[in-house]
Amino acid sequence: MNNTPESLIYEISVPGRVGVNLPDCDVPKARLPAELTRDELDLPEVSELQVVRHFVNLSQKNMAIDRNFYPLGSCTMKYNPKLNEDMARLTGFAQLHPLTDEAGAQGALALMHTLQEWLAEIAGFTGCSMAPAAGAQGELAGILMIRAFHRDRGDEKRTKILVPNSAHGTNPATVTMAGLTAVELPSDNRGNVDLEALRAACDDTIAGMMITVPSTLGLFDSNIVEIIQLVHECGGLMYMDGANMNSLLGIVKPGELGFDVMHYNLHKTFSTPHGGGGPGCGAVGANDRLKDYLPGPISAIVEPAGEKNPAPLYGLVTPVRSIGRLKAFQGNFGMHVRAYAYIAAYGGEGLRDVSKYAVLNANYVRASLNDVYTVPYDRYCAHEFVMEGHWKDAPGIHALDIAKRLMDYNFHPPTNYFPLIVPEALLIEPTETEDKATLDAFIEVMRKIAAEAKSQPDLLHDAPHDAPVGRVDEVRAAKQLMLCCRPEPDWRRSKADAPATT
Repeated sequence: MNNTPESLIYEISVPGRVGVNLPDCDVPKARLPAELTRDELDLPEVSELQVVRHFVNLSQKNMAIDRNFYPLGSCTMKYNPKLNEDMARLTGFAQLHPLTDEAGAQGALALMHTLQEWLAEIAGFTGCSMAPAAGAQGELAGILMIRAFHRDRGDEKRTKILVPNSAHGTNPATVTMAGLTAVELPSDNRGNVDLEALRAACDDTIAGMMITVPSTLGLFDSNIVEIIQLVHECGGLMYMDGANMNSLLGIVKPGELGFDVMHYNLHKTFSTPHGGGGPGCGAVGANDRLKDYLPGPISAIVEPAGEKNPAPLYGLVTPVRSIGRLKAFQGNFGMHVRAYAYIAAYGGEGLRDVSKYAVLNANYVRASLNDVYTVPYDRYCAHEFVMEGHWKDAPGIHALDIAKRLMDYNFHPPTNYFPLIVPEALLIEPTETEDKATLDAFIEVMRKIAAEAKSQPDLLHDAPHDAPVGRVDEVRAAKQLMLCCRPEPDWRRSKADAPATT
């Protein structure tokens, strides 16, 4: 929060000022429980124009993909065509009530069914559900499916899931939420899963393995086929975190590699403005072994085209061994429409180009910076790469300082301090939608910051200099949360005495 009069809507509040005139009540008034009512609400009294200006001004201070380069590693913050937004806002989709009967929702059900088939084809699976509302829900679905598979076979002792230390942070949390135990596997000196550690861990207590491909290091594990074989040989199943499919489209089909189940992040790979907490879609694909366990409902053809009906009739079905519902209704349907439009517009060759350019851009930036920054696994990367944000001859500089200084050059910082196995990590994902001129400008700034770190370290320590909010005490901000939009009465006190804000 920027504590200036123009940024605090309470400061322009005037008693009696009205922003909206409500019509007279046209229904009988009901008596409300006294404990749920109050005589006064401490809300600002402002005009409609003041409210509009307030929020527009705030929005213009935000970093957004439509305004700036946004290389946030592991999140695929890429530009998505506005056409897809238009499709999601078509009246027949946007205003379709989720409780509409199947006869009145044939268009939506047809879209869902086609998208399920496309996603299954892209990843090499035979079944797909789009019910999960986010990637984390998709992960949970996959692990619950693996758990259900073993329990149906009476194999109750399989309670462990192998998770490499280069996985997404949600993976071990998902395992725990599913009531299983995460077993961490180390990486070798090339960033691959340590095969000896994997062999030692594989026994009859292993329910499966959860691996991110490519890993959060931005690396495609060169031993992936052997890894899958080792887990299958001990009776486990293979789950792939497909959040990084931006680098695999049209190139690798996880199902053909031997994976049993995976989730896709439609909101990362297939067009949704990613960020701000949602909405999303963590669609789940599965092979023949697990497709009957998919979460429901899913769209299916309930009556083929024939004499009575020129087009197939679609309905919602629940797989026979389904783990059940994960969300009300049919998931975040708007995400389905956007993904459908994205895939339809690109086509097969276009999706392959998405990955080719994502990988090319990441390797171009990596190769252009590895002489001034330490790249711990200096090999060809996938769509992102990780480097270290510190130097021996600039001991006071940390990754956070580099990130804050980037803001002065009007670039969003990359992901900081993740993955955890790389010290002072900076995880950079340029995506396929950025052109060479933008990448060259970013590379030039990163090289300039590296020089500043050694010649003028205070420039980095005090950054950002030009942002609406300067450097804050993030530890203090986390411990002393200010959750009210109204400042304390003594907000004019000096910056040194003011509570940390974010």
